[in-house]
Amino acid sequence: MLSRLRNMFRVPDLRNKILFTILIILVYRLGTHIPVPFVDFAQIQALQDKATNQGVVGFLDMFSGGAITSVSVFFLGIMPYITASIIMQLLGVVIPKLEQWQQEGQSGQKKITQWTRYLTVGLAVLQSTGFVYALKDGRQGLLGSAGFEGTNMIPGFNGWRAALIVLTWTAGTALVMWLAELITQRGVGNGMSILIFASVVSSLPAQGGLIFSEGGWFKGGVITVMLIGMIAGIVFVESGQRRIPVQFAKRVVGRRMYGGQSTYIPLKVNQAGVIPVIFASSILAFPALIATATNWKTMQDFVNQYLVRGDSFIYMGFYTLLILFFAYFYTAIAFNPAQQADIIRKQGGFIPGIRPGPPTEKYLAKVLNRITLPGALFLAAVALTPLLVFSLWNISQFPFGGTALLITVGVALETMKQIDSQLTMRNYEGFLS
Repeated sequence: MLSRLRNMFRVPDLRNKILFTILIILVYRLGTHIPVPFVDFAQIQALQDKATNQGVVGFLDMFSGGAITSVSVFFLGIMPYITASIIMQLLGVVIPKLEQWQQEGQSGQKKITQWTRYLTVGLAVLQSTGFVYALKDGRQGLLGSAGFEGTNMIPGFNGWRAALIVLTWTAGTALVMWLAELITQRGVGNGMSILIFASVVSSLPAQGGLIFSEGGWFKGGVITVMLIGMIAGIVFVESGQRRIPVQFAKRVVGRRMYGGQSTYIPLKVNQAGVIPVIFASSILAFPALIATATNWKTMQDFVNQYLVRGDSFIYMGFYTLLILFFAYFYTAIAFNPAQQADIIRKQGGFIPGIRPGPPTEKYLAKVLNRITLPGALFLAAVALTPLLVFSLWNISQFPFGGTALLITVGVALETMKQIDSQLTMRNYEGFLS
């Protein structure tokens, strides 16, 4: 293992990418601890001490790495960017122009990315405005615990101060979005996933300690063993794939003969990775954000009771359905059977026993749908199992174990695969080889 760690830093290009990624993560973590101006720091500390993992705070704070309870410049974190990405992908199915951009390759992707940025900024302005007034009024929908209702966390509140805080949070969101794109372009791994990974991991030690303090050593030990088993299961499923054999016919070009070899198309059991869990969590945050930005008491009570509580069966039901939906939806975006069948046909290949063209497309779509279902059910099971255990044992301090586990293990695996492929390409022994 130590020799393989050294291999990562023997390649100058890979070493620079890893160090650059670490630097960006440090900048991001620094920003989550710099409070915005004009807020009451004593009230912030009280919120951190009393509102841990409760209500909307606990739901959103996991993705921001503590930026919400710190009321920092990165208050909104990466969530507006995730929401904008979801909206653009959903609109790509119904808006012909977006679908055309998706088929244009890199040039079309640049246009989609640009509009995603505009939408992110717009969402950040709306959410910042709602949160500013929520902090001013001390709404329970945001603070998540009794005792803060009516507390003004912005002394001397006026329009100018509100505008400055909104501008700061929006600029912070734009900066986080830029940092994520920098990691994707010049670092290692997917930038959005890496920043979420850093946020989740930063809160795991404290949340793990809360399990033992509330449940005791026996329950804490059992939960730890359960989480280790779930990690092994996640690694096993993430590595599982269905290999579709492809045979290429021989052909003569000039005086040379090409083709005749066999290969395969690897279809992962969990083709969408950890994206369905992240998307499902962000969608469930919508009602919480709406409740935070309004004075609708009935909606706030409903959201706090059913949509942000890990022990609510309504929450579990919606969470499961959203994970299943996004697993199929993202898989359909990531792997296009029609496009793959056309590529195989143009290259003179065929799947043994399947005719080229539409029959190949139908076969690939059928296999993809069949292997996506167990992968999606596994994601839902991992996300919900800790919630059921915590609910049965009345442990309320660690309600996002499955989600955090899937994100950390999934992102770590994908990042290690990228590092491994670069080491293997340079004739070094990788971590996964």
